[in-house]
Amino acid sequence: MTLPGEVKHKLSALGLDPEDVSILIATALGEDLRDGPDVTTAATIPSEAAGTADVVARAQGVIAGLVVAEAVFRTVAWPAGVTVRRRVSDGDRVSAGTTLMTIQGPLQAILTAERTALNLLTHLSGVATLTRLWADAMAGTKARVRDTRKTMPGLRMLEKYAVRCGGGVNHRMSLADAALIKDNHVAAAGSVTAAYEAVRKLAPDLPVEVECDTLDQVAEAVDAGAGLILLDNFEVPRMREAVRLAGGRALLEASGGLRLSSAAEVAGTGVDYLAVGALTHSAPALDIGLDLVSAR
Repeated sequence: MTLPGEVKHKLSALGLDPEDVSILIATALGEDLRDGPDVTTAATIPSEAAGTADVVARAQGVIAGLVVAEAVFRTVAWPAGVTVRRRVSDGDRVSAGTTLMTIQGPLQAILTAERTALNLLTHLSGVATLTRLWADAMAGTKARVRDTRKTMPGLRMLEKYAVRCGGGVNHRMSLADAALIKDNHVAAAGSVTAAYEAVRKLAPDLPVEVECDTLDQVAEAVDAGAGLILLDNFEVPRMREAVRLAGGRALLEASGGLRLSSAAEVAGTGVDYLAVGALTHSAPALDIGLDLVSAR
């Protein structure tokens, strides 16, 4: 199974690694095809049959992952190929009944790829939809909703892409592209300042965020030179005080126990980010289906 060059180019243009996507698709398809071909499809659809199918939203939401779904259909159909026409774009809000994409080609390939393509598309669109709810709730403030590393194994790149489609911003992609000093690091180093200085010594040019449990730690982190501070499970009044203490010398991120119903209030304290792990680990899938339009 191979990704066509055109699809690789589309993935790269979105900031997605084609090789990583190819491995993910091969793994997912392998769960369906490891013991042989699709028996039901082979029995009911002649090998030479071609047709058209629409991928349709069954509920309103925000779409993410159309190119990934296309990659699944075109991988299964390779080398005969299918034609995929996208009717909307990632990041678009859609209503129930909206046709998202149309696939034309060998019916056996289309139906064999259906579940894998929809599994990825419904999950990523669910992430984008939930992210948009948070972004909309915070509208009118300077705060942005941000994801965490609480992602499903193997899906981090795609889930974080879906967050961007929903209007959110990304935190770390890995443990090496930024430092996040948490309570255990502080305990091991002896203090916030000692932990910050140790990270700065090892990685002088790396972005460093410090998790703080108290206002005293916030003041210490700001004085140490931290440019980003995570307020762990702060209540709204303490967030406001932390904003005052920082005085614009550091960006502040609210984290822990956040709820969509209170997103506007938290964002209104003056923090710069709301870190929401639920964007990726608890987003409900958006209901999307595939409808066969014609067969010949």
